[in-house]
Amino acid sequence: MSNRISISSGSPFEDVFGYCRAVKTGNLLEISGTVALIDGDKVKEDDLYAQTYNIIERIALVLEEAGSSINDVVRTRIFTTDISKNLDIAKAHAHFFGAVKPTTGIYEISALIAPQYKVEIEFTAWVKE
Repeated sequence: MSNRISISSGSPFEDVFGYCRAVKTGNLLEISGTVALIDGDKVKEDDLYAQTYNIIERIALVLEEAGSSINDVVRTRIFTTDISKNLDIAKAHAHFFGAVKPTTGIYEISALIAPQYKVEIEFTAWVKE
């Protein structure tokens, strides 16, 4: 098996739940479900575009840290508590991935880890050798 590298975000939830932000094995990079950092100003609870944008913007840094990039993402999985806002989510997703076009799915679920979070995204990417 290839060397396994775990990438931490520093979140206290990583120890509570027993996970890390990302795991790299060989050329494969899997990134855990990520929610937005809601600040009440730039990213608000009811703004699904801003939440989606914030998530992808932050994950771009994780990708870089792992030797990958937005251009290397091959799959996203989007979970939302309000599917009626799918076009807001899509607009932010397309801002980053319009030319990349990874496979994706968008799923409405009843709740995320806390009520202020309306979007959570998982990512799969390749890392160049």
